Amino acid sequence: MTDKKKTGGLAGVTAGQTALCTVGKEGAGLTYRGYDIYDLANNASFEEVAYLLLHGKLPGRSELDAYIASLKTMRGLPDALKTVLEMVPGTAHPMDVLRTGVSFLGNIEPEGDFSNQLRTADRLLAALPSMLLYWYRFHADGKRIDVETDDDTVAGHFLHLLHDRKPSELHERCLSTTLILYAEHEFNASTFTARVITATLSDMHSAVSGAIGALRGHLHGGANEAAMELIQKFDGPEAARAGILGMLERKELIMGFGHRVYTTSDPRNSVNKKMSKQLADESGDTRLYPVSEVIEKVMWDEKKLFANADFYAATVYHFMGIPTCLFTPIFVCSRITGWAAHVMEQRANNKLIRPAADYVGPPLTKWVPIYRRR
Repeated sequence: MTDKKKTGGLAGVTAGQTALCTVGKEGAGLTYRGYDIYDLANNASFEEVAYLLLHGKLPGRSELDAYIASLKTMRGLPDALKTVLEMVPGTAHPMDVLRTGVSFLGNIEPEGDFSNQLRTADRLLAALPSMLLYWYRFHADGKRIDVETDDDTVAGHFLHLLHDRKPSELHERCLSTTLILYAEHEFNASTFTARVITATLSDMHSAVSGAIGALRGHLHGGANEAAMELIQKFDGPEAARAGILGMLERKELIMGFGHRVYTTSDPRNSVNKKMSKQLADESGDTRLYPVSEVIEKVMWDEKKLFANADFYAATVYHFMGIPTCLFTPIFVCSRITGWAAHVMEQRANNKLIRPAADYVGPPLTKWVPIYRRR
């Protein structure tokens, strides 16, 4: 008899193999192609990590320079796509904007033969911030911005488009680091969605659109947005302590804590927490960071629930002047690297993904003519 508890949501079920990432493995923790996440966060640029995931190795200096130069040429958006982005309502969720943008781009710039997959991946990596911020600035500010900047990094490009100026070195580095932390995470819901679509021999735009749709759901993405809304509710640490205890007593859901895979801590959290403190000190914040620390402590003391990557990422983004509604789309601008790498890995050794299901409906029933039915 099938163990329903074990297989609910495919928990504990191995659905395939990957050479891209380890998550929560004994002695390994979180790694990308064998590189520890702390080494990458402390030493690499996001562009190096993107190259690592997509090409299977870290780039040399000339390779990285060429890669950065190539990405910079791919940031522009076709006029037809700009028109579509202008037509998407300003009230739409930004994740829906990216889903629509990727799908439409697949119509006017189809991947075609799979030999074009690397270029398609790079085009999406370069263009996603442009799509998001063209739409956002058009509806928020009434401006048709130029989306082709000369910034060398995806993070610098994003912040430049958002604020109409080049970011500070600290802000660019902090955003780049969060992009590294979000770039890949094995067979999570959105990545598995991309692989299922890819396994049918569909195109990369379809796989990425599906992945965005999966990330759009509240049980996968959006925890950093919810965490920011929670943190902003409290005017100080004591109010936060009382408020969180009250929420726990009422059994209310508190986002940004715990993880489906990790059991004692999320290795990405300490990196985001350190950056949040740096940015809080830079901005003169004396409320949001202390409130965050209190919430984290109460959740651990009361429920032994640890802060995940999303919790401190919220204030990291807030201190850089990024609107809360754009937090989860930043995840997309990063995870496109992992998604595309998984698409290519699936294609390299493809087999249709079609699991079985235990039938729990009624037994075989004989057809009854309509005039005899009660």
